[in-house]
Amino acid sequence: MVLNYIWIAFFLLAAVCSVVQCFTGNTGVFADIISSTFDNSKTAFEISLGLTGVLSLWMGVMKIGERGGAVDALSRTLSPLFTRLFPDIPKGHPATGHIFMNIAANMLGLDNAATPLGLKAMESMQELNVKQNEAEGKRHGWSADKIAKRNSTASNPMIMFLVLNTSGLTIIPVSIMVYRAQLGASQPTDIFVPILLATFVATLAGIVIVSIYQKINLLQPVLLGTLGGLCLLVATIIWGFSKLDKDTMDAVSTIAANVILFGIMLSFIIAGATKKINVYEAFIEGAKEGFSTAVRVIPYLVAMLVAIGVFRASGGMDILISGINWCVEACGGNTDFVAALPTAIMKPLSGSGARGMMVDTMTTYGADSFAGRLSCIFQGSTDTTFYILAVYFGSVGIRHTRHAVTCGLLADLAGVIAAIAIAYMFFG
Repeated sequence: MVLNYIWIAFFLLAAVCSVVQCFTGNTGVFADIISSTFDNSKTAFEISLGLTGVLSLWMGVMKIGERGGAVDALSRTLSPLFTRLFPDIPKGHPATGHIFMNIAANMLGLDNAATPLGLKAMESMQELNVKQNEAEGKRHGWSADKIAKRNSTASNPMIMFLVLNTSGLTIIPVSIMVYRAQLGASQPTDIFVPILLATFVATLAGIVIVSIYQKINLLQPVLLGTLGGLCLLVATIIWGFSKLDKDTMDAVSTIAANVILFGIMLSFIIAGATKKINVYEAFIEGAKEGFSTAVRVIPYLVAMLVAIGVFRASGGMDILISGINWCVEACGGNTDFVAALPTAIMKPLSGSGARGMMVDTMTTYGADSFAGRLSCIFQGSTDTTFYILAVYFGSVGIRHTRHAVTCGLLADLAGVIAAIAIAYMFFG
């Protein structure tokens, strides 16, 4: 329901902005809007098409892990933590392993692997959601329509998982550092620590916000110990990478990510072979599921990217930024950060759009300018909330998102505020 209102709002706001543009002499705005609908429809299909091969690969690998018992072993290991953070998922359920694999891939910046692993996690949680709804419906005598509605409603674990994804915890932002190097930054890695701090704040905020909505007690010893351990891990990584030069940092991060990724694939295959399952057939079965999932995602992705594109083409984003700049100036505040805001505002809507905004900001103001550095921190501090919601929920037919959008955007806001404060601390 929330996505429905947001989707309508994009078009209504675009209509208002277009009228304003016409009165200011830009009569070609409607042509730009229509052009954007075709362009973004094509982009959505191309993204889905590009996902097909990767989804087939990783869902095939995950199927081997399931059949070989590797996912179950991972689930049992993580049960003490996940039964508290995801209390509605039964202890040792395979969804736990899928969730961890996705989070680990995101932390390493392995986007191509993270998406199919995330879709597999959503599929596992939806299977659990349906089973629980049908059991509850049988106990209470619900009608088939009510059960169907509950099945298309996001469960608590799905929302927690989505917010963990939208908060975008990434330990190694290699691509951002590469862009900075290409655009002439004197020290491309100088945003590494600020990004790590900002994305960590966003993730912690997301966990806290969802826990408040879902009445999860975060003061349990296991959760406190885990969050404390994560803080220590982040501090250790910051200290370790701060001792490296750019070339060494890039080499270490790239090698570590690739070795871990290949190690996962190899361990799953070995586990399957040890259990004497037909590894090849298991891979093919999972790959077929990956292809089907990629096809199911297309309409949801088209809908969201077209709405975002219409809003951008109408000039709505430019009007929003100008309004923020005026408000900050009227309050007597420092407006240095406003030039980087297009990246922050675009990030929940479109990853490629935010990347374009980041590059444009560095090109316009300089890679080593305050705005240029802040745009990079914005790019790395959170993830594409609406894209993730559209793809992940769309893949399992979820239409009623409950508090997922609210929690995701609040986590994004926490990341943006943290990014601004940290940028002033490091570069102001």
